[in-house]
Amino acid sequence: MNTVLEVAAAVEATDGVAPFNEATTLSLAAGESPRYSRLDRESAALAFGDAPVELAVHPEHRRAGIGRRLVDDALAAGETRFWAHGDLPAAQALAAAAGLAPVRTLLILRRPADPVPPPREVVGVTIRSSTAADVDGVVAVNGRAFAHHPEQGAMDRADFERRASQPWFDPDGLFVAERDGRVVGFHWTKVEDSPAGERLGEVYVVGVDPDEQGTGLGTALTARGLAHLVAAGVAAIDLYVEGDNAPALAVYHRLGFTERARDTLYAIT
Repeated sequence: MNTVLEVAAAVEATDGVAPFNEATTLSLAAGESPRYSRLDRESAALAFGDAPVELAVHPEHRRAGIGRRLVDDALAAGETRFWAHGDLPAAQALAAAAGLAPVRTLLILRRPADPVPPPREVVGVTIRSSTAADVDGVVAVNGRAFAHHPEQGAMDRADFERRASQPWFDPDGLFVAERDGRVVGFHWTKVEDSPAGERLGEVYVVGVDPDEQGTGLGTALTARGLAHLVAAGVAAIDLYVEGDNAPALAVYHRLGFTERARDTLYAIT
């Protein structure tokens, strides 16, 4: 019998897109119970915390109405939001058939691992690699920077430590910006091998205290992390950004990022 993670692995191998996000995968690996679940050997639909439902159907059991049954069961249980990672044509058709409409878009951008020109320094700010003493500062800035973000803004110290316990974590790749002894921004980078064997870098999270907006700190932190990833020898660099975040998109486009894929949140409207 397939486990949920085995179904997810089979889906990713076929579609080239993981059906569950990182938070869900970490929760499953930790043995946590989802808020909502519908599990069997060929399919899975589940949601942790206040997150939308994510669902997967094993490639060997598709085109048999299983996906529609998963959505209908979740709707009957009171769930109204569903992630479609990759927003593939089959997911779009399923959403339309179930009466769901797109309400949010998360873009996946990529740039080649080319050198990045150094940005101008931000007066009064020092950017350096993190230490264990910076964790609370990073979590606090993250909370302020993403106060209105439904997933990232909820990160607490336990979430941070769970992510920092992953094999890819490198404290030298977590950069903090410090002003007057206080953390005011950070850029958490990630290096990991893709299923195809490519070594890829990621702009994992860039968070800037709202009080620092307009100082150029976001661009400075992003460029510092990109230089680190290029030096690490990655093949390319990815990042995730909200589709309606025009200021961030402007920064990333200037730094050479272009759209590679997108995740879409569908909901009853």
